[in-house]
Parts: sequence; C-alpha cells; structure tokens
Amino acid sequence: MAQEKSMAVPEFLRKAELLKQGAEARVYRAEFLGKPTIVKERFTKRYRHPVLDEKLTHRRTVQEVRSILRCRRAGISAPVVYFVDYTSHCIFLEEIENSLTVRDHIASTRQSECSMELEWLAERAGQVLAKMHDEDVVHGDLTTSNMLLRRGPEDGESELFLIDFGLSYISALPEDKGVDLYVLEKAFLSTHPNTEALFERLLKSYAAASKKSSAVIKKLDEVRLRGRKRSMVG
Repeated sequence: MAQEKSMAVPEFLRKAELLKQGAEARVYRAEFLGKPTIVKERFTKRYRHPVLDEKLTHRRTVQEVRSILRCRRAGISAPVVYFVDYTSHCIFLEEIENSLTVRDHIASTRQSECSMELEWLAERAGQVLAKMHDEDVVHGDLTTSNMLLRRGPEDGESELFLIDFGLSYISALPEDKGVDLYVLEKAFLSTHPNTEALFERLLKSYAAASKKSSAVIKKLDEVRLRGRKRSMVG
C-alpha cells in the first residue's frame, strides 16, 4: 500500500506544470480534486546521508504545514492545505488566483506614484506580521515575493496572503522574531530602493498591532547594530 502511494504522487507530478525549482524544493501547478493547486515537492539531497536527509526533509515538511495551519487558525490569510504526502514529501496547496506578489505591486505602484496605496499596504503588512509573531510563527524567509496581494471586489479591501513557509518554525523568542523582521528589512530595501520611510511605516504598524512588539523591536535594533558592525569590519 505504501509503495502504491509513493508511486502515485510522482506520477501525478509528471503531468503537472513545473513553475520553479529552488535549492530545497520544486513547485508545480496542477489541478487536485477539481481545484487549481500548487504542489511543493521537497526532493532528495544526494549529498546528505539518506537517513539524515529523510529525517530533515520530513521535519521541514511538518514544520511548514504546522506553520500554515497555525496562521490560518489565527485568521491570517495563507493558502489552504489540501493534502500532505509524507512519503514523497509533497504539500498540495490552494493556488491564490487573481493575485500578484507584493514585490510586483510595489514596483508598479511606485511608477504610478500611488503613495496612499503603498502606505495602506505597509500598514496591513505590519498588522499581518504582528499577528503571525504573536502566534509564535517565525516565517524564516520574509520577502515581498513571499507575500501575495489579491484585490477585493470593486471598492473592497484587498487581501494580503503570506506564502512559502518552507523555512518557518515555531518560537516564542523575541530574537527569532527580530531576525525575521531584519531579513524582511534587508530584502525590502535591496529590492525596493529608497523605501526606508515605507518600511518604517510597516514597523510602526507592527509595533501598534503586536502584544509582544517592544521586546521584538528591541531585538531587531540589536540585530541591526550587529549587522552594521559586521559590515564595517568587512
């Protein structure tokens, strides 16, 4: 039975559309139970011992699913998990249709100089990340490419989704959350130059929305200081 199951998913993926391949996983677009679906497959790392690789891959798959479910239970917009196959290490996720990455949205909106929309986006992102961290979910790879914006109905509010929890884990430590924000800040400012004021607006929104923000922001400042010292030494 296990062998039949392990063969079924790879066969299914052969007919799916490969969207991208990273160092850790392949991402496909497919249809599952009649629904548009994104399938994330963690593949075997040949350079690792097979037993170690299996343990690490299983643990990361479990962590990713746990983080998504924890976010959704807290009311944070994240893809629905349709199915998980722990034999082939595949997660079947809702495809967020009619959406675009926050990265692309910021780029296009800055060209059209719609500052009010960007300010709303920064405030909303701060609120969402505050709620995620209050649930002790650390994303691990916060970038504007890992946030999706789906426009609401006419005159309705858009919806901000968090995606790609592949490096996520559960932690109550303020330092882990501070590092999470630091990763976002570095990615944000390198991808979107001259947006320091926009990121500060995000942080203010985060601080206002999070019950635990003071300790996290303090750790963020410490991580920033360490980063500046390293760059001066380098």
